[in-house]
Amino acid sequence: MSNRAFSVLKARWGLRREGWVFPSERAQSAHLTTMAKRFREARRKAELPEDPILYCGRHDYGTRILKRTGILAAVTRTRGHKDVKTAMQYQHLELEIVRDALDRLTEEERV
Repeated sequence: MSNRAFSVLKARWGLRREGWVFPSERAQSAHLTTMAKRFREARRKAELPEDPILYCGRHDYGTRILKRTGILAAVTRTRGHKDVKTAMQYQHLELEIVRDALDRLTEEERV
């Protein structure tokens, strides 16, 4: 979780010591198990088209974290995947990265 997201959640939590960050409006002891409805409401209020779905953000997260860190296990763990194969869908091969790595190897061999 980013520091920015943590700060927002911490502010939402306030000074409470227990309970849910996103409590259900229907029942005292319940909590939200999905953000899909809230996402649709936010998308509508922001007057965004219906194309972006909640999964888009989830997939974007996995792709960005993998691209930034290069650590497939980090994506697997933070996304809650039990198998690395599931997280591999976020591994978008970019030939430029491979080309740069090969160029660096070639330069190191010349030295």
